[in-house]
Amino acid sequence: MIILENDELKLYRGEDFAISRHITIHQPSLDEICSYGERDYYSMVCQLTATPQSMIWQLWSMGIDYTKLTPFEMFCGFLFSIYPKEKTSILFGNLDFRKFQATQREEDGSPLLRQVIRKNCAGDIQEEEIIIDEYTYLVITDYLRQMHFIHKDEKLPANEATKTILIEDAREEYLRNKGKPFHFPLQNMVSAMVNSEGFKYSHSEVWDMKINAFMDSVKRISKIKNAELLLQSGYSGFGVNLKEIPNKQLDWIGELA
Repeated sequence: MIILENDELKLYRGEDFAISRHITIHQPSLDEICSYGERDYYSMVCQLTATPQSMIWQLWSMGIDYTKLTPFEMFCGFLFSIYPKEKTSILFGNLDFRKFQATQREEDGSPLLRQVIRKNCAGDIQEEEIIIDEYTYLVITDYLRQMHFIHKDEKLPANEATKTILIEDAREEYLRNKGKPFHFPLQNMVSAMVNSEGFKYSHSEVWDMKINAFMDSVKRISKIKNAELLLQSGYSGFGVNLKEIPNKQLDWIGELA
């Protein structure tokens, strides 16, 4: 098996990521997301990368115990067919998720998605398979999460009592937010960045940025400003004690959270 790893530099640069011959993830720019519709775009990304832990109440109301379900089983169960090709094309081009069939691997009975495509090569009809198994699914979803800085929630409750509390909390949150307009953050982020002295793109230029580079800038500038404030405070003699501050908070070229 070929082990695919996300190249962070290529991701930051905004290159498309070829997972297989028929599956390539395109990284959209802010302009493409704006044209698509920010709300619809992020709703789709969150659905495609969802884990059972992010849909606790929805699954429970369907009679499904979220602790007994893997993310890939949930994806094969219903998530893969939610969006037509016209919606997913911003990320996956001509790949049509609705043409996949949920089936099982003959060797071990593990779930997978299978699609057969037919090509006419000089009058000879040839068939090719597109397979999404659990490994391919993990590569796809990990890449999408990394692209958008989305946290993966796979926490499991320690006992039944904790599970019951989490289900009730999820139910209350669902009912509290049901019907409310969901506010997506990009407009505020773009406004903050183009008005930040550490950001090098103007209002007219920012829309050409790929989503990962833009989100990276948001977090990086915040990290730089936080480190500068801590250092100024520490060296002033009247502020924080720098010996008590973790080095990762002072290292402004370090990893982003």
